[in-house]
Amino acid sequence: MSSGDARDRPGRVVAIRGAVIDIAFEAGHLPAIEEAVVIEDAVQKTVVAEVQAHVDQSTVRAIALQATTGLKRGDVVRPSGSPVTVPVGDAVLGRLIDVVGRIGDSLGDLPADTLRRPIHRPPPPLSAQTGASDLFATGIKVIDLLAPMAQGGKAAMFGGAGVGKTVLVMELIHAMVASYEGISVFAGVGERSREGHEMLLDMSGSGVLGRTSLVYGQMNEPPGARWRVPMTALTIAEFFRDEQHKNVLLLMDNVFRFVQAGAEVSGLLGRLPSRVGYQPTLASEVAALQERIASVGGVSITAIEAVYVPADDFTDPAVTTIAAHVDSMVVLSRGMAAEGMYPAVDPIASSSILLDPLVVGEEHARVAMEVRQTIEHYRELQDVISLLGVEELGSEDRQIVQRARRLQRFLTQPFTVTEAFTGVPGRSVSVVDTIAGCKAIMAGTCDGWQESSLYMIGTLEEARQKEEAALKPAASVAGVK
Repeated sequence: MSSGDARDRPGRVVAIRGAVIDIAFEAGHLPAIEEAVVIEDAVQKTVVAEVQAHVDQSTVRAIALQATTGLKRGDVVRPSGSPVTVPVGDAVLGRLIDVVGRIGDSLGDLPADTLRRPIHRPPPPLSAQTGASDLFATGIKVIDLLAPMAQGGKAAMFGGAGVGKTVLVMELIHAMVASYEGISVFAGVGERSREGHEMLLDMSGSGVLGRTSLVYGQMNEPPGARWRVPMTALTIAEFFRDEQHKNVLLLMDNVFRFVQAGAEVSGLLGRLPSRVGYQPTLASEVAALQERIASVGGVSITAIEAVYVPADDFTDPAVTTIAAHVDSMVVLSRGMAAEGMYPAVDPIASSSILLDPLVVGEEHARVAMEVRQTIEHYRELQDVISLLGVEELGSEDRQIVQRARRLQRFLTQPFTVTEAFTGVPGRSVSVVDTIAGCKAIMAGTCDGWQESSLYMIGTLEEARQKEEAALKPAASVAGVK
């Protein structure tokens, strides 16, 4: 049966249960799984749905990608003959669209000749993919030192509620897009509408909206929309990579909401849940998304993803499944956030496959390892310090504790995106300056400095100036006495 035959035979809605719609067609003329169907009601409102199951010889079960309010039994359903298609190309730059490509801003309709592409497609074959080893400098000290990112790689920020994932992703956007000449595609998956609005205003204000496409499926939308939004964003990114041969920066906030929407869809379709109540297809759904993010033919899609960690449980199946696909893991710690160490990146739990002497160089790898060892040794001693005090430690351990505390403070830095709240201008630090600062602290250069001089600064030179400024009043007071 051709898709033309299917389109000539409309179906009828026979049941609606929230986002799940059962549709009857002529026996033997059912639309394929993952094909889009368009439901038309009496007032000519159209709702796009995606076929998910063949119930029997004449009925399919579909998941609506838009609100089903107002639909009723008997409404006409027209098969499209293909998966959901979305607009791609230069026309979507500077625009905000939803999961099916409808415009969400006030800039008017897209041109009639805008190209469209299906959201479902296989990943590029392994033989066509190229490796990612060129570093993507972010200007954020703790990330560049301990969890370096690669152009064409996948980096994920893992953290519980309120530890700074979105702020970190916003800062990465700000840091990268300013110096990045390629295309950016932002996918807002199941996040708050307020955050989407702030992102749009921020990008308009910074002048980068013209090279960015925004795709949203927010928290207030049906699970089908939140489930397919990453595929829409990825389709736009793939077009720029494959047909315009441009490097693309793909930003997703939040990938956990994609998994969560998949679990909702799975439950609505009546599938038995798997571990911790997640969908039985969890691994294949995450793989279908992540495996399409790749470098092909000298051009790359670089992904930066925020991942919510439910109840701070890093053993959650969704978190471990997503972590298996990423190159750089940036783990945010609630304990560090509570101490005011922002960005609250855990230097021990965060990691990157690029932290290898053959990729980042001998010195970078060695300094990163020494920083980790110093901070880890300090953590091992914290119970002793809490019980007996730091005075009870040996001189060598005391020195390690002092240097670890100074390292932790040196790895904090003010962000550009938080300047409006803190009044402190953001800092961007080169990898060379970060390594030099850490080497100096571990060599004992800063042993006599106040810890506060190293807190929320950029380079070590700035800390030195802060220390000298703090010593001047003390020296003048001593002179008066």
